[in-house]
Formats: sequence, structure tokens, C-alpha cells
Amino acid sequence: MRKPRVALALGSGGAKGLAHIGVINALHEAGCDITAVAGTSMGALIGGIHALGKLDVYADWVGALDKLDVLRLVDWTLRGPGLIKGDRIIGTVRELVGDADIETLPLPFTAVATDLERQREVWLSHGRLFDAIRASIAIPTVFHPHRVEGRLLVDGGLVNPVPVTPLLRERYDLLVAVSLDGPAQHSGATTAATDTHEGSRQGFARFLQHLIGHDNGQAADAPAPTPGLLQLFGESLELMQGNLARLRLAAYRPDLLIELPRDCCAVYEFYRAREMIALGHAIAARVLEQWRQRADGNDAGDRGEHVP
Repeated sequence: MRKPRVALALGSGGAKGLAHIGVINALHEAGCDITAVAGTSMGALIGGIHALGKLDVYADWVGALDKLDVLRLVDWTLRGPGLIKGDRIIGTVRELVGDADIETLPLPFTAVATDLERQREVWLSHGRLFDAIRASIAIPTVFHPHRVEGRLLVDGGLVNPVPVTPLLRERYDLLVAVSLDGPAQHSGATTAATDTHEGSRQGFARFLQHLIGHDNGQAADAPAPTPGLLQLFGESLELMQGNLARLRLAAYRPDLLIELPRDCCAVYEFYRAREMIALGHAIAARVLEQWRQRADGNDAGDRGEHVP
């Protein structure tokens, strides 16, 4: 029996995007064959490395990072259009997994970016893989923009946070989208474990703010009346991209939508990789099982083939 062919759209969301690794693993365990990938921002990074065939290598590396390791990968700058150059992290990952021309990858891959000067969405499906990834992750004011073929490009999440549309031209049995803006998992009362983690998160955020010269000056044990710089920026970005993602997904409905809770991780908490990978795997496995039950045992390959 032929495996169902999956076209996979991976959404933006900073460190939450590490959950994409767990989703991909769950799809493979469910007997799916991922035959095309499109990604925005962190989704482009994970999707591109998967298309390169080196996702296991990356997962092992990122899973071993702690807070200090994350900070060492950040090349801060006080000059230019962003707080972070972005060269160090991209160079490190490129050295880890290698690079290639997108058109030579084993499966079709598209990274979504935004042309800042022309104010339009850009699909990067040829050229050097890490040029496309670097452009797609360039969050404005955080990372420097990246020029590709003369175009000044920034984060694709500004225009297409969950990039289903580039996949409509592909052949597939099942179109799967992964959104990092699902319903919040902590709606009110928090557990002791959550409180402990939140304290760690705030401490790390204050440390980052101090490094970039934006410490709000409050005592460590004083309750913050308003969000700090990083928290405010992250929540504002998530609000904008979440609303846009819902509009885009309503217009271009995938066959299967896998949603991660929007509050499962802060955008900068890359040191929580193992936790995010496990969460992505658990949620994807549950959604896939529910989909199989709804299909009443019919193989996904019998649902018909999408031919653009």
C-alpha cells in the first residue's frame, strides 16, 4: 500500500518552531511520506534542514543547548537595522548540516520571505538554501535584513505566517499545516511547575534586556506592572501573526491543521528544544490518530490526488 504523500506547511513562531521537529517525526511514524515542504521563519529553518536530510543532526545539536549556549550564538550589534546580525547562528548551523542549492534538494522546498522595498510576499524555491532561510527568519528590528538577488528581504511571517499557498502547486494526498498560534494552554490558574518556569523565563528575559541596554531597572523580586521589552515585542508579534495566520488559513484550508498552544514557549527560549520537540510530537500524534479515526480506517491514499 502506498504511503500517503504529505505537503507540509510549517509556520513561524521563534523557538516554538522547534516543535516542528516533533511534528515531522510523528508524520513519519504514522506512515506518511513528506513530499513537499514550505516554511516561514523558524518553519523555513526546520523545513529546509529536513529537505536537506539533516534534521536528526540538527535536533541532536539544538537539544543540547542551554541558556548560555543560546547567548553565545547571538552576535549583538548597536549599529545597523537590527539588534542581531544573524551571521553567527546561520554560520554555525550551516557548518553543522551543510548547504546546497534548493533546486537540488531531495524534495521541493519553499521558504517564504517579505520583500521590504516592494512590500510583497516572496517565495524562495531556488538558490542557496541558507540564503533563503536567513531571509525568512529576519524579524524586523531583531535581525538585519538579508539581500537575495538584489531584494531586501525580511521575515515571511509579516505576510504569510503559515505558508499553505506555495504548496498548492505540488502533488499530494494530504495538505498538512502546522500553526504555532493555537489556543493558550494556561488560561488562568498556573501550577507550581508553571510558576517556577515563568520565573526562570522572566529572569532570562531580564538578562537579555540588560545585555542590549534595555533593562527596565526594576528589582528582580518586584512584580512588573507592564511587560518588559522582549515580552512586549514577542507578544505583539504573535498577536499580529496569529490574526494574519487565521485569515490565511480560512482562505486556504489545509486538509489537516496541527496547532501548538501559542503560550507553550517564548520566542527566544531555544534552550527548551527537547521540551518543544516532545510537545510537537505528542500533539501531532494525537491529531493524526483523530484524523485516522474520522477516516473510518480508509487509507489516506484513497482520498484522491491533488494535481495543480
